[in-house]
Amino acid sequence: MVTKRQWQKIEEAKELFGLGDRATLREIKVVFRQLTKKFHPDLAGESDENRAKTQAVTEAYQALLTYCEEYEFPLLMAESELEEDDEDWWMNRFGHDHHWGPGRGEE
Repeated sequence: MVTKRQWQKIEEAKELFGLGDRATLREIKVVFRQLTKKFHPDLAGESDENRAKTQAVTEAYQALLTYCEEYEFPLLMAESELEEDDEDWWMNRFGHDHHWGPGRGEE
């Protein structure tokens, strides 16, 4: 369960990272790398502002990672929510046709 304070940190992290309501872990990591390069004192210059921004980016990233690691979601999906793969699509439409389906050419 997420507390109000934790959720506030997530919202701040989303805003800092420019994320929408949905983001993949890969997208989060890409933005983190971009921001750390942009504000890192070794690359952007030694200043209190750059150090503070680097720290804020790191804290936001940690908040997002913690949320992603602790977030629980059902690992079940209704059959109706699944998309057919190519083979299933073909078999559902032509699998019982004696010209296209299994056993074709066997007489």
